[in-house]
Amino acid sequence: MARLMDTIFALASGRPPAAIAVIRVSGPQAHAAGELIAGRLPEPREVALRALRRPADGTLLDHALVLRFDGPASATGENVVEFQLHGGRAVADAMLDVLASLDGLRLAQPGEFTRRALDNGRIDLTEAEGLADLIEAETETQRRAALALAEGGLRAQIERWQERLLSLAARAEAAIDYAEEDEHTPVAALCSDCGALATELEDWLARPRLEPLKDGVRIVVAGPPNAGKSSLVNAIAGSERAIVTDIAGTTRDHIDVPLALRGLPVIVTDTAGLRESRDAVERIGVERSHGLIAAADILLWLGEPGDAPAHPRLVRVYAKSDLPERGEVPRGSFPVSALSGAGLTQLLDQVRELAAALLPAEDAIALNRRQAEHLAEAHEAVARAAGSEDIVTIAEDIRLARGAFDRLTGRASVENVLDALFSRFCLGK
Repeated sequence: MARLMDTIFALASGRPPAAIAVIRVSGPQAHAAGELIAGRLPEPREVALRALRRPADGTLLDHALVLRFDGPASATGENVVEFQLHGGRAVADAMLDVLASLDGLRLAQPGEFTRRALDNGRIDLTEAEGLADLIEAETETQRRAALALAEGGLRAQIERWQERLLSLAARAEAAIDYAEEDEHTPVAALCSDCGALATELEDWLARPRLEPLKDGVRIVVAGPPNAGKSSLVNAIAGSERAIVTDIAGTTRDHIDVPLALRGLPVIVTDTAGLRESRDAVERIGVERSHGLIAAADILLWLGEPGDAPAHPRLVRVYAKSDLPERGEVPRGSFPVSALSGAGLTQLLDQVRELAAALLPAEDAIALNRRQAEHLAEAHEAVARAAGSEDIVTIAEDIRLARGAFDRLTGRASVENVLDALFSRFCLGK
């Protein structure tokens, strides 16, 4: 808790030079520090133009906009002062130096402002994770999914589940208290309500996860040597990302090409041609190709249709379709010419349709791996309660489910998770 007693500061905007530089101060000494530098602070949540001066000698630093927020009604739940200065490097550095010289103030650690918001109950862990994802979002779909978390969509849903669990727990405890006086304790009704909640949690666990949206849907291009895999990858990427030659076995290791496919994040992977080889390096590449095929979200197969590996989302591609010696297009295959671009639009339409099915629906709340694990713990506990006939066991399983939700929201100790999460943030966040 000593960490919360410090007053912290940091540059909250991008590194200068820029139009403005925003410096944020949060903690018990924030207002006092602001008054030393800017004089009288404005009223809470109002903005005022102030001359910023060095407390030691009154030297003018800049004329800037100053905002004041009083805890707990602030972003961090603490007293906050924000300075919006001119965005030159020297101006920002001078202001940071002045703040560092004041007693009780120190430079914030990465993510410390957001962590204080979590510690002070302004947000929960799911919202903090959403903020981290929002900062890292590179596509529109990533931005929308992150915003749904950051704005508290999952938090609100969890609160509704927790209210139901609290009611179930109270009913279970009452049934235990009066079990000896009443032979007809309402165990059946309690189990039925636990079962309904378990079904709802199971439906949430069946939703598409956040990882494919964050990391990209993996599209693996595979087939025998000289099938046109690298040419197809280059055509999809719109640039020369993979080496293309007439020599069989040119690609000996896989090449990942991250792309936004019409707004969807994908990783297109070129693989080594599948064949028997005496070359030790090529054999390693072929072995890796088999592993990538097994792990692929979508497989584009450029070999003979009958040789295609079993895969739930297999797309057969009839590459080099513009060559005169190519025969009739096999049924169920997409004819594509990487050279002319013929058929590429139809192929990408199919790929995008398959990729979209793996991603959360637009504006839907998606769970990351950590969230899903704790939700699965709660589901297992509630499902056990639904199938039990012993009221004491039911009460214990409900307690375990509540504990899983506390870990999900960060109310229970998840220090290692917090350390990993907030290391992703910048100093001013």
